[in-house]
Amino acid sequence: MNTRIEHDTMGEIAVPAEHYWGAQTQRSFENFKIGGQRQPKEIITAFAYLKDACAQANAEVGKLTAEQAGAISAACAEIRAGKWDGEFPLVVWQTGSGTQTNMNVNEVIAHLAAEKGVRLHPNDHVNASQSSNDTFPSALHIAAALSVAGDVIPAAERLEAAFAKLEAAYPDLIRIGRTHLQDATPLRFAQEVSGWRELVAAPVRMLRLALTELEKLAIGGTAVGTGLNAPEGYDQLVCARLREMTGLDFRPDANKFHALTSKDALVFAHGALKALAANLMKIANDIRFEASGPRCGMGELYIPENEPGSSIMPGKVNPTQCEAVTMVAVQVMGNDTAIGMAASQGNFQLNVFLPVSAYNFQQSARLLTDVMDSFRVHCVEGITPNVEKMAYNLHNSLMLVTCLTPKIGYEAAAKCAKKALHDGTTLKEAVLSLGLLTAEEFDETVRPEKMV
Repeated sequence: MNTRIEHDTMGEIAVPAEHYWGAQTQRSFENFKIGGQRQPKEIITAFAYLKDACAQANAEVGKLTAEQAGAISAACAEIRAGKWDGEFPLVVWQTGSGTQTNMNVNEVIAHLAAEKGVRLHPNDHVNASQSSNDTFPSALHIAAALSVAGDVIPAAERLEAAFAKLEAAYPDLIRIGRTHLQDATPLRFAQEVSGWRELVAAPVRMLRLALTELEKLAIGGTAVGTGLNAPEGYDQLVCARLREMTGLDFRPDANKFHALTSKDALVFAHGALKALAANLMKIANDIRFEASGPRCGMGELYIPENEPGSSIMPGKVNPTQCEAVTMVAVQVMGNDTAIGMAASQGNFQLNVFLPVSAYNFQQSARLLTDVMDSFRVHCVEGITPNVEKMAYNLHNSLMLVTCLTPKIGYEAAAKCAKKALHDGTTLKEAVLSLGLLTAEEFDETVRPEKMV
């Protein structure tokens, strides 16, 4: 392997000649052979937005020349476009402040600029007016906000629209309800689907609320929140540039001592992701139970048959999209625990659980985005009701007795239901045998369409 010699304040070190990173990246690469999980691409992209905005702000206040800032911005644009993904090799399990990832980005930008004839120092120029202690928390928020606004919410809205279409397709279909896994009173199928639709819509509102906190950035706080070495108003300039580039309402956190040490905004936002995951778990379970069978289950829904379900049982087909949803939900709930624990570990002026927080948040956002689209395309959009089975279960249910209560009283109605169950008869036969109503009175009273 061809190498070149790079140096930092600790001395010289050999770096692979074909790569654009420098000494600090190489030291971290060699010192943390742990796990193999690299910093999320979303974090690198967020850094490329941040470094670009910082360079423009530094030029505005006279700390960089227009040529230097332009070279940084050009390199950042290429990084955001994914041209240099192989230049960011560092793993999650490194320094808890993410210092070496900040320096990885600084070093790559400096080397890319040098190729175009602009000499930059990773610290003095690319990292001007910054510290890893305010850049990584800022990149963490930028990445989270971009993922929520650009990926999770749109995928959720597409799923919500699919449920709305299913809801509109069957406005008058009535089915039996179930509570406690037992028969309950009837409802319209569209009403049940409206519940699924809202189970997606409600967490989206929570995520939009969470964005307002994620959009507050630590930039300008530098090392401990005092803003040492950052010009007056620099944080405002950086956020203004970020707003222009991303379309999101990024603004400086008013209290940098809070911004550097607290990860409460991330906990809050991931809580909304967990709420979405919990609701998706509920929806997927409802659908797979109601589609269970095909002959010995509930069998009230038909779902798409996507692949063979067994290597030993010919013809078996399983609700695999629902299973994928539930596995993602479990992972997101686990990630939420990790993020909550990490956020609780801020000590004095800094939280040093940043990379693991970023990794878990981005994994949750990515998984939820992907699974909602997969579930929608390969399951929800193909759902149709088994009208005959729904009608059979509806008219065979003993809980239709509920509408008799105003006529014959709760205790008499309960007696009818128990008699029908014990004797294996219909509810109507039980009511008639007890002489509580005539056949005409029963038919007039027990009408499911009036119960919904």
